[in-house]
Order: sequence, then structure tokens, then C-alpha cells
Amino acid sequence: MRSARTWAAPVAAAAAAAVATMVINPTFGASASAPQAAPKAKAPVAKNVIFINGDGMGAAAREAARLNQAGLDSQLAMDKLAASGQLTTSPHDPKAVITDSAAAATAWATGEKTYNGAISVDVDGNPLATLGQQAKAAGKATGLVTTAQVTDASPAAFFANTADRAKQDEIARQYLEVSKPDVILGGGEDWWLPKGTPGAFKDKPAEDTAEGSVGTKGNLINKAKKAGYSYVSSAKQLDKAKDGKILGLFSNEEMFQQRAEGQGDVYSPVVDLPTMTTKALSSLDNNKKGFFLMVEEEGVDEFAHNNNGTRVLQSMQQLEKTVAVARAYVATHPDTLLVVTGDHETGGLAVEEADTTDESGDGISAEDGPFTIRGSDKSFYIDWTTSGHSSVNVPVTASGPLSDRFTGEHPNTYVHEVLQQVLAPRR
Repeated sequence: MRSARTWAAPVAAAAAAAVATMVINPTFGASASAPQAAPKAKAPVAKNVIFINGDGMGAAAREAARLNQAGLDSQLAMDKLAASGQLTTSPHDPKAVITDSAAAATAWATGEKTYNGAISVDVDGNPLATLGQQAKAAGKATGLVTTAQVTDASPAAFFANTADRAKQDEIARQYLEVSKPDVILGGGEDWWLPKGTPGAFKDKPAEDTAEGSVGTKGNLINKAKKAGYSYVSSAKQLDKAKDGKILGLFSNEEMFQQRAEGQGDVYSPVVDLPTMTTKALSSLDNNKKGFFLMVEEEGVDEFAHNNNGTRVLQSMQQLEKTVAVARAYVATHPDTLLVVTGDHETGGLAVEEADTTDESGDGISAEDGPFTIRGSDKSFYIDWTTSGHSSVNVPVTASGPLSDRFTGEHPNTYVHEVLQQVLAPRR
């Protein structure tokens, strides 16, 4: 078995290269006598899946990041993947036509559409089988990495079932007692501890006095330790953690402060997304039967809700660096399917010419910028049409075995159709 460390140097090199290129302001007819061609090598069969969600990332967010971080004639790493297509995102909700993250992730994780707020339950509230649980049952290692709470909607849909996405302490309990992902890295310490029991991150911090422990399921961090998880809360602790079962909680709630520009908005995670992803891959790589890793950058969505273009681009930069880490892993592990997409679009974001005569309004409809275009003296603006989600299709790009299946337009449930061939093969 290949050592988990053999790909570490390529990963570091790829991530460094990504950082260096980013700025923020993100024989047909052979004769009988001819020698015969060598037998064609068999295509690799998928054993691993790395699924990356840019929460709230539509096509325009990818374009804005491409201009800002790659340039007019260049591509992002996420757009260099071999296959590309589109996903529709509408939910099955009696009260809404635009999806939220819970319904969208449920479609991915279970292959069924449901109502907004539902975590892998059907429209009647019945629990559905999830890819995370099925991968674990198939003997694969599983993990989730996010800059949101580890119990937030998108990762939760792959590893839990509840009629209400807000019950994050129940989702945490299910992680430990039911689905048992091997690696859990992100924010949301508040949901793992009872009210009045602060952990590594104090209650009511100055940056957000509303934050504080709110769990109702007991001390789940202690329970995780008893279940064999190494618990870490800092970059240094994560780096030293042995591969295996790891629980890392690096903030009270999300790993940033999501507000409008200049109003206390902060994107400075205790551990960044590419670092968490590198550690997760190192640990999950040890399983001979393969693994499933769900990775999410939450900042794109949260800052778009606040129409904060600067922080959206910063979040996109971190997502792009994370894709570079994943691509470096795939380069030495051709049995890995890598998929990059978004659950929905947020903000009704549009990329516009830098034209001061075209200002379309203020408040939610205000333009944001200008933002520089890398390697150019040109710039662009971001225009917002909403502080909520929109129903536009989201791009999906993929590489590795089965990646060609993502070509064309499909409903978001199609993700499940492809991934289940690797994670929950039919017998």
C-alpha cells in the first residue's frame, strides 16, 4: 500500500503554486508487417471520492475568482478538471421554489429531493440512506471538512438524518453513535458542549457575543475522546495528531465572521481549508478499501448573503487552493474521483464592466468593487440582486474515473447516481 506521506510533497508544491498565482483585491490502418500496438492499459476503477462543495458558488462566482486570481486568459484549477456540466437545484418544498443547503445536500447524499431545512429525510420526514453511511458500511473510511460548523447542513446531509437542520447537537450525536465518520474537521464547538460549558473557545467572545455552548446531548467532545477520536482545536494540535479518528473543532460557530464589508467581517480561520483537507487525506488514505471525503468552503455563501464581494473572493481563493491540494492527491491516486460544484447560487451575483454610469442601485442591488483582474490594468464590478439564494444552474467539474458522467445538464440528484457507484455499489 502506498504510504499516506508519499503524496505530501506534490500536495505542498501544488498548494504553493496556487498561492503564488493568486491575489486578492482571488495507427489506424497499420500494415500487417507493422509492429502491433501495445495493449491498451485498463482505465482505473474508482476507489476514492473527494467531493468539494463551494457553498453558494454559482458560475458567476467562479468567473469573478478566475478574473481576480488567474487572469483574463487563464483558468482556475477547479475549471481545469477533465469534465464539466451543470446541475439544477430546485427542491421539493411546498412553500419554496429556491433550494437551501439542506435540501440541496440531501439531493446529493440520498438521490431524493426534499423540503428546505431537511437533513436526509424525505418530504414526509422519513430517514433516507446517505452516501456517508453507505460508504462506511462498505468498509471505506469517511470524513468531512468544512469552514462552517461540522454539523451544518451540507456535511450533515451525508452523515445524519433529521427533519430540522437546526438540531446540530443531534447531528453531532449521530456522527458519534451512528454514521461515525473517521475525520471531522471544522467549526461549531458550541454544539458539542452543554450550555455554560465553554471549551477551547470562550462563550460570548467580543467578535460575536451571541456565540456560546448550546448543546443538549451532554459533553460530546468527551464522548468522542472515549470513542477513540483525537480531539484538537488548533493548527499545531492538528499537525501533531496521529492519522486515524480525528475530531477538530476550530471555532464556536463558523470559522469566520460573516458580515458586510467593514462591519466586523473577518475571514481568518484558525486552520485554513487546504490544511484541513491535506490532513484529512493523509489520514483517510490509510484505508485499503478507499475513502469518501466531503469538503466544503462555507464562506462563499455566507459572505454573499452579506453582499460582501471582497470576502467572497477571499473564500474562493481558499477553495481554489483546496482544489489544488485535491488535484495533487488525484495525480498520484488515479483511482480517485474528484468532483467540484456548489449546492446553489447565493446573491444573484453578476460580473459587470467597471462603468460608473451603470450603478444599478443601493442596498441589496448595489454594485461592489472595483476588483482587479490579475495581470491586467483592467477591473470589474460585482453586482448583487439579492441577499438570498437564486435558482440558476451551478457548474460541476470533475476528474478521475466516472468523471465523464458529469458532462451535460442534470438535476442535483444525479450526483448521488454517480457517487453511489463508488461508495455504495449495488450487489
